[in-house]
Amino acid sequence: MLRFDLVIVGAGLAGAGLAAALRQSRLRIALIESRPPTPAPDGWDSRIYAVSPASAAFLEEIGAWRHLDPARLTPVYDMAIRGDGDGQLDFSAYDSGVEQLAWIVESGLIQRELWESVRRQANVTLFCPAQPQRLDIREDAVSLGLTSGETLEARLVVGADGADSWVRTQAGLPADTLLYGEMGVVANFECERPHHNTAYQWFRADGVLAYLPLPGNRISVVWSTPEAHARTLLALDEAAFCDGVAQAGHRQLGALRQITPPAAFPLRLMRVPRSVAPRLALIGDAAHAIHPLSGHGINLGFLDARELARVLLELPDFRDCGDERVLRSYERARAEEVALLQWTTHGLQRLFRPQHAALSALRNLGLNLTESLPVLRNMLVRYALG
Repeated sequence: MLRFDLVIVGAGLAGAGLAAALRQSRLRIALIESRPPTPAPDGWDSRIYAVSPASAAFLEEIGAWRHLDPARLTPVYDMAIRGDGDGQLDFSAYDSGVEQLAWIVESGLIQRELWESVRRQANVTLFCPAQPQRLDIREDAVSLGLTSGETLEARLVVGADGADSWVRTQAGLPADTLLYGEMGVVANFECERPHHNTAYQWFRADGVLAYLPLPGNRISVVWSTPEAHARTLLALDEAAFCDGVAQAGHRQLGALRQITPPAAFPLRLMRVPRSVAPRLALIGDAAHAIHPLSGHGINLGFLDARELARVLLELPDFRDCGDERVLRSYERARAEEVALLQWTTHGLQRLFRPQHAALSALRNLGLNLTESLPVLRNMLVRYALG
């Protein structure tokens, strides 16, 4: 029997971020992961995140941000949103009095840095490759059995193991899932014209298309579109796919040349009524899933990790870190932002999906009204910044 204070299942961005945030604590931490991060690719990672300034600040606090290669980070200074009619909404970091709206970062870049950080962390024991097999939550402790035959005992287990969380299922915490019938098609391109650190987003009849700036004349594309259309896009040859993506973006950046092959993932909304239970907490995708049109999914996970770490770091030594009353303070602190973003992204997806003339006029009017009210527009920017 191996004894710890905290067991984290899942060393993805949220799980590794939580472990790194607890590096100064007295907690003995076990971190369980099925496989290490993939090596750095020769080119560019096809999975890209828009990291908010609040998340970048968290990564700086835990010592990861400063070690990321600055040549592979791209600040976003402006964002241009276009409706399916004449609606438009523009955000500017300068007008809002901030340095940047977001940073565009490769997922693997952050993952590898966090992985190296926790590998060197004195209070972390890393189990990899490892698979959990049995979870037994008792009044005084939680016991986690691994397929290797090892058993870990701790006061608290954290599920950071993704949307299909094994920990959540074993603990009997329900999840309400809505499948959108859409896929997110992602790929990276070189573009003919410079993007000037501007992110573009089009609400189209066939979904939501986003151009995210990468270093140089490069962009990452996320096209959230119905499954049938997604499969059509994936079946195109390279030239047709490049031309289709350029045309869908009104050739805003000229011709596109593909630098990573397209990939796709299913889109869903997932609400978890309770993200904590006695001796258990969920963070990241194990606790919530949202439509990617807001670009905030990974940011919710980082801020989950930051808040749970804060609760645990401020806990007096005599308090039990697995006490549900302690964990509820984490749950309450995160509930409002998670619910707001879930309802907002879900509402926008539902608003722009139907093809109806009156509804189209209404939603484009909404974009134009927001554009005409600088105070409201800047308020939205500052909320998005965290």
